[in-house]
Amino acid sequence: MNRFPWWKNLIVFLVVGFGILFASPNVFQADPAIQVSQQNEGASEALLAEIEAIMTTENLGYREVFIDQDRLMVSFDDDTARLVAKDKLQAALRETGGEFVVALNQSPRLPGFMRSLGLQPMSLGLDLRGGVHFLLDVDMEAALEQTMETYESDIKAALRTEKIRYRSVRAQGDILRISLRGNNDLEQAETVIDDEIEGLLLQTNVSGDDFLLLGRLTEDKIRERQDFAIQQNIITLRNRVNELGVAEPIVQRQGVNRIVVQLPGVQDTAEAKRILGATATLEFRAVDENNDPFSAQQAGRPPAGSLLFYMNDSGAPILLKRDVIARGDELTDASSTFDENGAPAVSVNLDAKAGQRMLTFTKANVGKRMAVVFIETKPKLVTDQDGNQRTISEPTSKVISAATVQGVFSNRFQITGLDSGEARDLALLLRAGALAAPVNIVEERTIGPTLGKDNIEKGFKATWIGLVAVMIFMIIYYRAFGFVANLALATNIVLLVALLSMLQASLTLPGIAGIVLTVGMAVDANVLIFERIREELRNGNSPQAAIHAGYEKAFSSIADANVTTLIAAVVLLTFGTGPIKGFAITLSLGIITSMFTAIMGTRAVVNLIYGNKRVERLAI
Repeated sequence: MNRFPWWKNLIVFLVVGFGILFASPNVFQADPAIQVSQQNEGASEALLAEIEAIMTTENLGYREVFIDQDRLMVSFDDDTARLVAKDKLQAALRETGGEFVVALNQSPRLPGFMRSLGLQPMSLGLDLRGGVHFLLDVDMEAALEQTMETYESDIKAALRTEKIRYRSVRAQGDILRISLRGNNDLEQAETVIDDEIEGLLLQTNVSGDDFLLLGRLTEDKIRERQDFAIQQNIITLRNRVNELGVAEPIVQRQGVNRIVVQLPGVQDTAEAKRILGATATLEFRAVDENNDPFSAQQAGRPPAGSLLFYMNDSGAPILLKRDVIARGDELTDASSTFDENGAPAVSVNLDAKAGQRMLTFTKANVGKRMAVVFIETKPKLVTDQDGNQRTISEPTSKVISAATVQGVFSNRFQITGLDSGEARDLALLLRAGALAAPVNIVEERTIGPTLGKDNIEKGFKATWIGLVAVMIFMIIYYRAFGFVANLALATNIVLLVALLSMLQASLTLPGIAGIVLTVGMAVDANVLIFERIREELRNGNSPQAAIHAGYEKAFSSIADANVTTLIAAVVLLTFGTGPIKGFAITLSLGIITSMFTAIMGTRAVVNLIYGNKRVERLAI
């Protein structure tokens, strides 16, 4: 009696074993490190050898250079050596001509076999690591105004194409007012707009000589536009954050119209705000096929009617026509897709005005190339001769694509000739060319690394105090069974840390509070079981029967209590943001691990001690 089958014991053994394995990286000290990455390329042995050569040539003291999770890491013994090495390494890599991002990070001193298995310690949130936190508010009214302007342009183009007479088309707030010349024009316009323009609710208004057609955005279209504005702004901000060289930044949506940007390790908020406030746009230009770009590069000036640019991937010169076919602010959407032959492509949508120019261009240039130019303008702080500082705008341009025009098209077309990775990246760049709506910084916080360290120490101190206090009480009150409960409690902490490490869920200060709460809740299940066993013994049952009944009869109460708490935690995780989500993550995982250790784990140990034996008394 009271014996687990072998497979249950095996499950307990494997779960605890894997928990110890995945939690073990957290016991190793973290060294200051530099993370090096190359644009559009992962870490490679060639890059590793290049970095090692630079470090040796510059006589930069370092602990180790290695590849971890497709990242190239250089670890150091102290932070001073890391900062010196970062500046010299950036300068040396800049001379090679490649585009590298050198970011400050941390690297635990893991054994080689742990790195090969991909094991990692827990990811720490901004409140524990230090850095800057921005909360950005997206101007949704401006986003809807842009949408209404696009609709206004599209409707004018559709009416002109169908030769429908109209007096005016203008947007007033969230309503489009379309004034027609007669009742027949009104009916035709309603039919054309309903067929060709999506997302508008139409209403006619005839009064005397006024033939009006009123259009209002549907709720679905408004939500779609708001979601598009948020997503495009997130992509843009992520691209800009890369310029800061920040390891593991967080850029995510919060609520309906806000974006959270967290930059671990960054203390210069002025530089961060300059990067986040940079503006960017796109231009579609015809490629000058009649002149040699290399000759123009050597001469130092392009031929008349053309401009000299450089390809983003190879750095090769390319001549483009001065006339701009379309600009980024005329782009309405871009997505990675496939062409009719199944090859990777990028689908692009322009507004009506730009679509008309594109139609005119492609009719005359089938078989020729069209380039996509990415232009970014960043504020730059400069000092004049008098020592006064001022901010100037510094634009940079690069050609990210130069594809052949395969046919005649207007506002909807595809860019082909790319592999899947290039198509995905180009779609991101096209969408990230400019912010879809203005953003305002409504909250700004700087958290120093000392404060983060203090938070970690106090948080873990609170956890250990709570854990030790509970363990002492359990041993005094339940004796041998209390020792079993304490073993399960320690195992629960190990499994919780293992899950946080394996999932790379960021541990925050509220998350530590969730762990402390889990410690108290984890022992609650064992208290119910042990009290039930005591009750069975008082009723005259044998020790073996009391153990069996205690676990069986207490299970429903334990399940009810934990499942209801888990439901509340899942709701917090789904709808909560920031600190609330960090608390909900650890609470949810803690409930799952405590259910396993308190019920199945302690039962396995109790069975090992008392199972299949003649027992006269229980130490409980």
